[in-house]
Amino acid sequence: MRFRFGVSLWQARGRAEWVATARKAEALGYDMITVPDHLTDRLAPMPAMISAAEATTRLRVGTHVLNNDLRHPVLVAREAATVDLLTEGRLQLGLGAGSIRAEYDQIGLAFDRGAERVERLAEAVSIIKSLLDGETVNFSGEHYQVTGHALQFLPIQKPRPPILIGGNGPRLLALAAREADIVGFSGINFRHGGAQPPDLSSWRADAVDERVRLVREIAQPELNVLVQRVVVTEDRRAAAEELTQRWPQLTGDDFLKSPYVLIGTVDQIAEEVVARRERWGFSNYTVHEPFMDDFAPVLARLTGA
Repeated sequence: MRFRFGVSLWQARGRAEWVATARKAEALGYDMITVPDHLTDRLAPMPAMISAAEATTRLRVGTHVLNNDLRHPVLVAREAATVDLLTEGRLQLGLGAGSIRAEYDQIGLAFDRGAERVERLAEAVSIIKSLLDGETVNFSGEHYQVTGHALQFLPIQKPRPPILIGGNGPRLLALAAREADIVGFSGINFRHGGAQPPDLSSWRADAVDERVRLVREIAQPELNVLVQRVVVTEDRRAAAEELTQRWPQLTGDDFLKSPYVLIGTVDQIAEEVVARRERWGFSNYTVHEPFMDDFAPVLARLTGA
């Protein structure tokens, strides 16, 4: 697949700043802006996407990713259809099972084990897809019940906006392979008890091999990787060793080989992105907002801009 590049936008002190950042992402050549879904210092995703789309001309907008436990799937489908309608077919709907216990504790939600959260997400995805397809939904599951419901306003994109399901655990990735148009690899496991730091063992290349193999045995969707660091430098080795101070679970070699970290000169990073598409099939990259400028020359090199 051809490369597609997105940037995850986080914050703004007002509309002018948000609009300026969205327009800058478009001018730099990014294909998409996405908005995360956390109960922290992040903008709420749905209104932020609408504002960004209104301020730009071609950028697609997406969630990366909605926490399924914060919204009923009928509400998600209704809002997704409305966003796609009002942005004239520019939505990518990203969904996830929820991962950060502290957010659940703050609002009094039970933080169930990962398997149960993924089961709940599986039911939600079935409902959301059927509603976005224009069906009248009757659904009776362990977690959700829907009786005779249909959307009155349908999305522009047919059969529906593309769906990304993102995360890291084998159960979630298997669900994503079965149900999503795009499988999003985050590489991070948050321990059930909320212990810090999170488990980054899945950043290692052999762990990525295993997870990609799991997905490919089920289907051949587009693969997205959520890049956690972009370090433009002449000394790759020194930069990788410096990251071990922050994340001692991994070695410098682990960082240099991981798809979740991009280190080197612009040329070296571009070569690594191409190599990772050849090895794993990652053609869809999302970088975090702090690295939007650093990655832009790499994007230009790879797209010919």
